[in-house]
Amino acid sequence: MFSEMRITPVLSALLSRGGEYGELFYEEVRTLLVLMEDGRIERVLSGTDSGIGIRLIYRGKTFHAYTNDVSVRTLLSLAGDLSRYAEGGGVPVDVPASAAAARSPSVVRVPPSSRGVGEKVALVGLMDRVARGTSPLVLQVRASYGEAERRIEVAAHPGVFATDEQTLSFLSVQCVAGDGGGLAMGYESGGGTGGFEFLEEFSPETLARKAAGRAARTLSARRIEGGRMPVVLSAEAGGTMVHEAIGHGLEADLALQGMSVYKDALDTEVASPLVSIVDDATVPWKRGSFGIDDEGTPGGRTVLVEGGVLKGFLHDRLSAMKAGARPTGNGRRESYRHRPIPRMTNTIILPGRTSPAEVLSSVDRGLLVLKMGGGQVNTVTGDFMFEVAEGYRIENGMRGDPVRGATITGNGPEALKMVDRVGSDLGFGLGTCGKEGQGVPVGDAQPTIRIGHPYITVG
Repeated sequence: MFSEMRITPVLSALLSRGGEYGELFYEEVRTLLVLMEDGRIERVLSGTDSGIGIRLIYRGKTFHAYTNDVSVRTLLSLAGDLSRYAEGGGVPVDVPASAAAARSPSVVRVPPSSRGVGEKVALVGLMDRVARGTSPLVLQVRASYGEAERRIEVAAHPGVFATDEQTLSFLSVQCVAGDGGGLAMGYESGGGTGGFEFLEEFSPETLARKAAGRAARTLSARRIEGGRMPVVLSAEAGGTMVHEAIGHGLEADLALQGMSVYKDALDTEVASPLVSIVDDATVPWKRGSFGIDDEGTPGGRTVLVEGGVLKGFLHDRLSAMKAGARPTGNGRRESYRHRPIPRMTNTIILPGRTSPAEVLSSVDRGLLVLKMGGGQVNTVTGDFMFEVAEGYRIENGMRGDPVRGATITGNGPEALKMVDRVGSDLGFGLGTCGKEGQGVPVGDAQPTIRIGHPYITVG
């Protein structure tokens, strides 16, 4: 796109009255969603959207506009309008002559667009049938398939001109089980960056059986007695804990605004010495991976916590300017209609050396979490609450009866300091993270961990 048009005049108009940073962001995304509910195709939505976002940073403030009219005339008009927010002399524009193609961590072997819609409809139909056949208690099934093929280009002063192609594919299935005495839900999803080859890792049949089995087991489960107790978070639970308990608090915009419990904690102990955490956009095939972020910065691996000590924050260009730091490749936006802000990619608690079986056997009585539900965090205080989608009593170091309706409540720094066992395994979760009205695809991961004395509150 930008290689075929004269971008220097647009950026020159944008910076004609000054500014620390001027940017053009082009996005073209093709999407498809297939949704089946109770054996009927309810929706097949497809489309292509494209447009350009224009951004000016002046004296630490962002001024942003967007359009789906990509003519130079319109862009010059918008750039001129935004330039009025600056005061002073113009800035000589410095942009590379040609765009650098990003090194994607995931090579797409089978582009989703190369397969017909009928094949994708068959996938959701298969999940529906398998889920219903797993248990007679399953009453409702909602199955979906989604894909997105996205191309972005970023041209900015000073010295940015880059392009990337990003492909996302996923399956999800939600089941409701009932026996006349109540209802219970089970959910499972799979996918990441990549094409139709993602089915080699995420079998539709396996996802459907897991969701249906979880709903049926939860239906017969009893509520756990509340109180403070040791909790084992299985690697299978994914990384909801790391995402909510510390991830959001390490997004630099929140820290700079004083809205993070970690704002003054750099180089201090914020977790157990057994805990090390990274944010890594370079992990192949994961949902939060990419070649460049939405500001043209190469995706990278940022060490956040090392041996329990806070080592860094997640920066976009604006927060890096304010903090005197370097962008970490975490400037992300939902679309060209949005301004970029610091966001997580794949946030990971690194594995330890203890076997998962040993972590479980170390607890006499407590709670084993096999699957997390939703969660939320107050980044100012660090207080969080998670729902437990699938949990079990731990009795004499072994998995006992299933429980339902459990929640985990605590404080991020306190809970991470209670981690006294870290397993040698690693399990990934995937989702779409919301912040300031924007959703972006993310991954998270953790090994099996034990949150021990003085224990965490289970409700």
